[in-house]
Amino acid sequence: MGPVKNSNSATRSTRVEEMRRAERARERRNRILTVAASVVVVAGLVVGGVVLVRSQSDSGGSGKKDTAASGDAKNAKNSAGDSGHFTTGEDGVRTWSGKLSRTHVTTDVTYPMHPPVGGNHNPVWLDCNGTVYDKPVHDENAVHALEHGAVWVTYTGAADKADVSALAAKVKRTPYSLMSPYEKQDAPLILSAWGHQVTVKSAKDPEVDKFFAAYVQGEQTPEPGASCTGGVMQ
Repeated sequence: MGPVKNSNSATRSTRVEEMRRAERARERRNRILTVAASVVVVAGLVVGGVVLVRSQSDSGGSGKKDTAASGDAKNAKNSAGDSGHFTTGEDGVRTWSGKLSRTHVTTDVTYPMHPPVGGNHNPVWLDCNGTVYDKPVHDENAVHALEHGAVWVTYTGAADKADVSALAAKVKRTPYSLMSPYEKQDAPLILSAWGHQVTVKSAKDPEVDKFFAAYVQGEQTPEPGASCTGGVMQ
C-alpha cells in the first residue's frame, strides 16, 4: 500500500504545481491587460487634449469663430466661401478666377462682389422663369438661381427708365432669367451669371444679347436643367 500513497501524493503535488502555474499565468495576463488599458486611457487623454487645444486655437482662444471657409486669409473677409478675383476679357465680361463655394446656408452671406456671381447660398432659389422683381431680392436666393443657370439683370436708380423697361421685357420673354433693382452695384446696368458678369451701357448694347446667348443655361451652369420655378418670391 505504501507505493500507492506515494503515487497519490505525487499526483496531488503535480496538480498543485499546475494550479500554481495557471495562477501565475493569470496574474501575468491581468498585469498585461492592466498596462494595456492604462495606455489606452492615457492615449485618449492625449488625443482629447490635442483636439481641445486645436479647437481653442482655431477660435482664437477667445470663443470667436473663424469665418474663413478654407483658412485662406482672403476668405476671412466674407462668409461666401469664395476666394479669387475677376479677370476682364476683351468683350468686357468679367470672369471669376478662383473658388466659388456652393454650400447651402440659412444665414446672411457677405459676398466679395456685388451683385454676387456665386458662393454659399440659401437652400431655396429665387424664381427665375423670366421673373421681374420691382423690389430688391435676397442675394442668397438669387445666387441659387444663378447656380441653376439663370442670368440676373440688375439696375440702380441711375439707370434710364427706358432701358429698364426694355430689359424687363427681354427678361419676361426668357426662361432662366430674372431682374431686380440693386443699389450696391458700381454701374447702372449689370448682367450676372454663375462666375461671370458684365456692365452694359444700355438695353441696346450688343453685349446684352451676347451675354444672354452665352450664359442662359450656359456651360458655366453648375446645375443645368434644375428648376427655376417654385422658389422664393422676395
